[in-house]
Amino acid sequence: MPGTAADKGPGALASCASEFLNYMAIEKGSSDNTLAAYRRVLRNYTVFLAAHGIREPARVTPADVREFVAYLASDEGRGLGPRSQAQAASAVRVFHRFMVVEGYSESDPTTGLASPRTPRRLPRALTRKQVDELLAAPRGGAPLAVRDRFILEMLYATGMRISELVGLDLGDLDALEKLVTVHGKGDKWRVVPYGEAAAAAATDYLLNSRVELAHGGRTAALVLNARGGRLTRQGCWKIVKKNADVAGIGELVTPHGLRHTFATHLLEGGASLLVVQELLGHASVATTQIYTEVTREHLRSVYARSHPRA
Repeated sequence: MPGTAADKGPGALASCASEFLNYMAIEKGSSDNTLAAYRRVLRNYTVFLAAHGIREPARVTPADVREFVAYLASDEGRGLGPRSQAQAASAVRVFHRFMVVEGYSESDPTTGLASPRTPRRLPRALTRKQVDELLAAPRGGAPLAVRDRFILEMLYATGMRISELVGLDLGDLDALEKLVTVHGKGDKWRVVPYGEAAAAAATDYLLNSRVELAHGGRTAALVLNARGGRLTRQGCWKIVKKNADVAGIGELVTPHGLRHTFATHLLEGGASLLVVQELLGHASVATTQIYTEVTREHLRSVYARSHPRA
């Protein structure tokens, strides 16, 4: 028998969506970005179903779900690409499973739903020359310039995500051993080494910049903004983008650009896939494997330029 949400009147699906979002926030601890994405999809989904006279979970059929996913790809439905359609389909699947588990519906209409095929996108890696130009972009000895050099050097030296870098505390950096302890996705920790260039940038930042940026305040945060607080992920990305523009490569740099470049350059230098997997904090080597495609492209281009009969 369906649970209480079936008795909530004509907006039962909308009520279930609200309960689902609360469940994802409280029980699952989903991030703000994930919750915002689910909220956006479910708002569109419940409005789409209501326009077809469907407001109860039990009335949704597999054909309705397929029609919604097709609608997302249409001009009327904002013309979403395959990747965004697949993400929306995944959100709808999780929502319907939740309603079955909670007793709001007896069947799951998404059981046979096939996700739209998404094109495989290879990460874009910078060349070594482009990396050098980017790392040289913050000039001078002003506190913010010293901090920006530290940010760029550490991102390239460790392959950390921007969110991981700004989440670091002072105690996470071992300057003596040149190691950083990173709190990654899925509440997993990893220890990543860094080299001499990043170590020099870290020393300069800690001794000559961070003290000034802290303005006498006491905070555990490693990377500070101009007001002495923890730098945000958005603020850090703006710094990366600003310096990429200065280096003349702004259109090539993405939020994960230095992470992709770190992995690609390691593999091109002979590092094993398992080592790169560990350094990146990937749960599965299959995720890391995409970088082998990047290095194959590099090998092809070098071969084409170098071999006399290419």
